[in-house]
Amino acid sequence: MTTTANETIPVTTPGQPVLPRGRLKVFLGAAPGVGKTYRMLDEAHRRVARGADVVAGFVECHRRRHTEAKLHGLERLPLADCTYRGGRYPELDREALLSRRPQVVLIDELAHSNVPGGDRHAKRWQDVEEILAAGIDVVTTLNIQHLESLSDVVEKITGVPQRETVPDEFVRRAHEIELVDIPPEGLRRRMAHGNIYPPERIDASLANYFRPGNLIALRELALLWLAGRVDEALHKYRAEHGIGTVWETRERVVVALTGGPEGETLIRRAARIAGRSAGGELLAVHVARSDGLAAGVSHAALAGQRALVESLGGSYHSVVGDEVPTALVDFAMAENATQLVLGTSRRRRLERFLTGRGIGETVVALSEDIDVHMVTHERAGHGRLLPSRRRTLPTSRLVAGPVAALVLPLLLTLVLDRMRGTLNLTSEALLFLVTVVAVACIGGVTSALLAALTAALLLNYWFMPPIGEFTMSDPDSVLALVVFAGVAATVAAAADRSLRLSRRSARATAEAETMSSLAGSIVRGDQTIPALLERTRETFGMTTVELAPQAPDTDGSPDPALVVAAGPGAFLVLRGRTLPSSERRVLAAFAAHVGAAVERARLAEVAAEVEPIKAADRLRTALLRAVGHDLRTPLAGALAAVTSLRAQDVDFSAEDRAELLGSAEVSLNRLNRLVENLLDLSRLQAGALTLDLRATTLEEVLPAALDSLDPIPEDRPAIDVQALEAVPALLADPPLLERVLANLVGNAVRHAPADRPVLVTASALAERVEIRIADRGPGIDADDRERVFEPFQRLGDRDNTAGLGLGLALARGLTEAMDGTLTPEDTPGGGLTMVLSLPVATTDVPAGRR
Repeated sequence: MTTTANETIPVTTPGQPVLPRGRLKVFLGAAPGVGKTYRMLDEAHRRVARGADVVAGFVECHRRRHTEAKLHGLERLPLADCTYRGGRYPELDREALLSRRPQVVLIDELAHSNVPGGDRHAKRWQDVEEILAAGIDVVTTLNIQHLESLSDVVEKITGVPQRETVPDEFVRRAHEIELVDIPPEGLRRRMAHGNIYPPERIDASLANYFRPGNLIALRELALLWLAGRVDEALHKYRAEHGIGTVWETRERVVVALTGGPEGETLIRRAARIAGRSAGGELLAVHVARSDGLAAGVSHAALAGQRALVESLGGSYHSVVGDEVPTALVDFAMAENATQLVLGTSRRRRLERFLTGRGIGETVVALSEDIDVHMVTHERAGHGRLLPSRRRTLPTSRLVAGPVAALVLPLLLTLVLDRMRGTLNLTSEALLFLVTVVAVACIGGVTSALLAALTAALLLNYWFMPPIGEFTMSDPDSVLALVVFAGVAATVAAAADRSLRLSRRSARATAEAETMSSLAGSIVRGDQTIPALLERTRETFGMTTVELAPQAPDTDGSPDPALVVAAGPGAFLVLRGRTLPSSERRVLAAFAAHVGAAVERARLAEVAAEVEPIKAADRLRTALLRAVGHDLRTPLAGALAAVTSLRAQDVDFSAEDRAELLGSAEVSLNRLNRLVENLLDLSRLQAGALTLDLRATTLEEVLPAALDSLDPIPEDRPAIDVQALEAVPALLADPPLLERVLANLVGNAVRHAPADRPVLVTASALAERVEIRIADRGPGIDADDRERVFEPFQRLGDRDNTAGLGLGLALARGLTEAMDGTLTPEDTPGGGLTMVLSLPVATTDVPAGRR
């Protein structure tokens, strides 16, 4: 599966001509070993055969012979030799690449973290961004677990945290994304044949990360993410080419909600329709409009229906439209929907006869390629809480009013002429007056006056003696005409005022509903600036909505834009349709929310800058308090022992002298460890700790760590170390790993009961080794688990004179410096388990390489 997106962004560099932005191609895989690097090299050979200047900037073959063979014949860019904490690491030489300026460069492992130092970017994708800006095409590889939006999902599936991620937006901007796919069983066979990992890692990998369920889930994630990317490209293509017809690439079911009691029935029916095909999508839409249909809507019902839609995996949308049928069809076509679900009319049969066809019938007439489902429900034909007739005068009624003013009095005249002699003149006059009132309700004041004149003339000519003659000079005839005109004008004015008030109320209701929906989105956490911009674009039916630092100059632009101030240094730029003044009031409120979001983001950045200063101040305060107490205790013990030994007036025996010397030695050793911990913690925080990472086995460091502990008293538990021979070598600094293990085991011994030994075990999981130190002590509450890693924190210590509280803080800092993690878990049956996770030392990583 491949998706492409055409995008060329001019880049200007001082002193250089404008360069077109390079194109990015990403080979995306669901898991390691699917063949991304091999496909990338195959692509490079094809481009070289077409005459392109291709350079391999950084390619990681992982000692896979087929991949290494594919690298032959390609020009390789020398790697930069980077130094970090005493180690030397090869990295992509960005400056040499920019000087070489090939047409195409191959850069493997897009999510890789660069070695810190110098002018290097923190992440490799940032290097790629700079290379693309220089006009060089980049071909790269990426696994689905490294996408930022999916890293937490992958961790839940595989149990392996992902610390190297790439922003989704960067990958979405790629010109081309190609999925490198292989069935799970095929990938497991490739693993079993030794084509991915060395033999000693195959069994552990197949039993953990490469389990069939994991691979199926990762494959589905990759397919769904890329399907969404393909869908975006399709929408963009349809918009650029003005394609309004529905392309049934997959089922998209739109359900129309009015806030009525039938909403849940419609949602469930639409969800069943969407669920009949794989990849079906459910979208619920509510139209907030100014012609009165929104009046009487239950916002509580809409909120509940929105929650139901989202619980079924659908999305909720609210749009503004003067005509509900048109708004529904326009939304469905814009979303490339294949089916539209509506409820049957709640109007009674007589009401439908008097007011004409309803929304459902109109939608059917406008739907074109979209299938429309009219779903029956228990409220169908039972009437509405409020009338559903229109409260404005559309063109049809403006035309129907004058026609009725001429036709209805004539029809009444024909009927009364056939009934001549049955009714008296008073009854006939009242019937003509009723006709005038009916016309006033249909067509307004003008039509009512025309009907009054027509009725007065017909009544005078046909029914007032002398019949067949106009007697307008007669005072009775003049009075009848005046009464008809007065009644008609009064009724029409009252109806017009009622319609104006109803329209104003309905507009206020629609605006309140739209703002309520926006407020609900913010309460639910959809308050990020991109989400608010998309919400604004969707609500007002615009083509694009952008946030600009200053108002753009749109004079003479072929694409005029609507610019609305959203606060200091923030402007909303909307392109699309022209908004009426009534909708611009609501837009101003949206702009205010966007401005508030911009201000919150700015304040968050300021707060983020202040937080390290506050943390340093807290650390400094804690250090002063700790030094004032904990360093003085062993120093006082040693000083007391030495002072006693130097006393001239006391004659100590050999045993007493040995005891005093032993006490001084213990106190000084404790003082030395405290000072070493303080120095190591300060070096960690300053980034000045030197590392020598190399293949390290637990058998060589764990015994030394246990020997470094103080003698365990009888009231402290024993230490039970399980067999560690089957655990592969770790990539770690042996002395630092020894100190981490000593701190963790010592901490467990202090808190565990004497009759329950501390358990030390290890196991391999994917490409990491997990070391678990479990005790049966009181444990730690979930809310306090991160606090135990704060410096000078001795949460739950039985003896607050035992140290500065740096053990766990230092252990986590040293672990993270070695690219590991240290996390607390509950011990089954009670207690605390510290899980130390470090990467496996691969055979192709030399000593000192991270």
